[in-house]
Amino acid sequence: MISRRNIRVKVMQTLYTLEAQEQAGNPGEAAQKPAAKPADPQKILQKHFEQTRQLLSYLIYFITEVARYAETDSRLRSSKHLPSEEDLNVNIKLAGNEVLWKMMEDASLKKALDADKPQLQDNGELIRRLYLDLVATPEYQQYIAVQGRDKKSEKAMLEFIFSEKMLANETFVSHIEELYTNWDDDGEMISQLVMSYLAKPGSLDFQEIVSKEKKEFARQLLQTVIDKKEVVMDLIRPRLKNWDPERIATLDMILMQMGVVEFLYFETIPPKVTINEYIDLAKEYSTPQSGQFVNGILDNIHKELVREDKMHKINFKAN
Repeated sequence: MISRRNIRVKVMQTLYTLEAQEQAGNPGEAAQKPAAKPADPQKILQKHFEQTRQLLSYLIYFITEVARYAETDSRLRSSKHLPSEEDLNVNIKLAGNEVLWKMMEDASLKKALDADKPQLQDNGELIRRLYLDLVATPEYQQYIAVQGRDKKSEKAMLEFIFSEKMLANETFVSHIEELYTNWDDDGEMISQLVMSYLAKPGSLDFQEIVSKEKKEFARQLLQTVIDKKEVVMDLIRPRLKNWDPERIATLDMILMQMGVVEFLYFETIPPKVTINEYIDLAKEYSTPQSGQFVNGILDNIHKELVREDKMHKINFKAN
């Protein structure tokens, strides 16, 4: 399901939000107005997880709507004033897809859709266009030409809708990017989850797409960075002597803090894994020079901790 990399991204984003809110405070205004209530870090983090679930449920919902549009198309065409023979004989095999109906009967998915209400989005025209694009393909024509049903072809058709008609469609991707700011962060992982779900409908708990272990890791990583900020900064500051603090990207500072916290308090994570993870995140989310910068700082801190025999990690659960 959600990887530790995605967990780190969501913790990073939460810390960035907190930092931005803190920097947004105006001392002049603060003297005249009551101080704003500090944001709850764990609630911000939970909201990121909810956005991931909403993205997942929306993609699956969209697959079902494109497939079920076969019945809508049949009804609309047969109700024309002067329907043609073709209008009166629209093939609706897709709407009865056996894998589709297993998905529609999934109690966990139903609960997620009831909560997220994807049907309220303005997506009807896009669903229609994707369906019409689908029926023009050789793959669809081959699918409806076979009268019987088998699990392999039923699954393959839904996978084709998702990967070749939805994800390969620029308009659809733009639609998703408009609705979900987390698409760039979660898109690849969520797409894999969708394909896994199509292979085995009912296999996901949409209310718990983050395992208890990973949710605890996220919660503790976030809280430990907040609680141990000064301890961590005492290790980082000496290495910033040749750098103008104001020119250090906020994300770089956050990533370094997270990395040092993992060095000190997360005993099951090897330091090399920590360093590599935060180098990658710095390269992807911060400036072109950030990967090298974060690598240098974290590597130096790690070497010093080893040299001074201070790499005795304390389990964060006991911290």
